[in-house]
Amino acid sequence: QVHLAESGGGSVQAGGSLKLSCVASGLTYRDYCMGWFRQVPGKDREGVALIDSDGTITYADSVKGRFTISKDNAKNSLYLDMDGVKAEDTAMYYCTADPRGWLGMPSSDFKYWGQGTQVTVSS
Repeated sequence: QVHLAESGGGSVQAGGSLKLSCVASGLTYRDYCMGWFRQVPGKDREGVALIDSDGTITYADSVKGRFTISKDNAKNSLYLDMDGVKAEDTAMYYCTADPRGWLGMPSSDFKYWGQGTQVTVSS
């Protein structure tokens, strides 16, 4: 049984930093595309950053240069370093895994999801 657990969310002032973590069980990280999505009420879940199984990284244009995705296969952990956060980064952030996912793929097509961690940026 696959389980993804996010942590690290919270409240931060605009311009500040936050680090999200996702620990997985029941799957082997190196065999999966791992990513972060976010969602605000009333809107679709949108891709933020993703690491392919071969290590290729993609970012949404809105976070390029500010967010950094990384993973530690030995710890089955995925991270998202958020720097220079803005009010529009406020959302529920979700960790996701899929054997062949890509950042532009509909969120409904990703196989596994965590429960999410809330990030709130105050201006």
